Amino acid sequence: MSQMLDPITQNHVWKAAASLADGFAGIFSQETIERYIAESVDLLGGSKLYVFVPVLAHRFARERLKALAQTEGLIVKEMPEVLFVCVHNAGRSQMAAGLVKMRSEGRIHVRSAGSDPGEEINPAVVMAMQEVGVDMSEEFPKPLTDEVVRAAEVVITMGCGDACPIYPGKRYEDWTLDDPADHDLDTVRRIRDEIDGRVQLLIDQLLA
Repeated sequence: MSQMLDPITQNHVWKAAASLADGFAGIFSQETIERYIAESVDLLGGSKLYVFVPVLAHRFARERLKALAQTEGLIVKEMPEVLFVCVHNAGRSQMAAGLVKMRSEGRIHVRSAGSDPGEEINPAVVMAMQEVGVDMSEEFPKPLTDEVVRAAEVVITMGCGDACPIYPGKRYEDWTLDDPADHDLDTVRRIRDEIDGRVQLLIDQLLA
């Protein structure tokens, strides 16, 4: 997919790679960063937001590189790390991640991913989250990658089966929740509130 980019977009992608090289100077080589951003462009190729691929690839590659650096002991973890995984990363896992960010007031670092990521976040999910003060306008579905699993202390799955790799020493949970896809706003609100209750309990446990 990265080979199909027009020259202007490709130029923006390599500018994003240069920015990451500055941010990870002394941690990763230029070659590693270029490989990660090219791979990230390919992984995000199905998104409806593809017109914004340089920005999204930059953000996605940055999180992957940060997770890789954490697992290899190249940067220090400053707070607990949680990963939420569902199928499309367009509903449940996005709501959980957004609620953790808000409820923990930045004291927990959270990521989300999908075993088969969708094209965009469910609009009803975006609306339901806005109602409780969570802005999801900059979020987008992301594929599950190995380094983000390895970086997390807690991995919470939501209906994605065996898609998530298992590593020893991590806490794994499976939250049984309805999928908000194709449901009305009232149903999405109910799912949001159920996730919120679980999230607040999780935060209390991690920050105790």
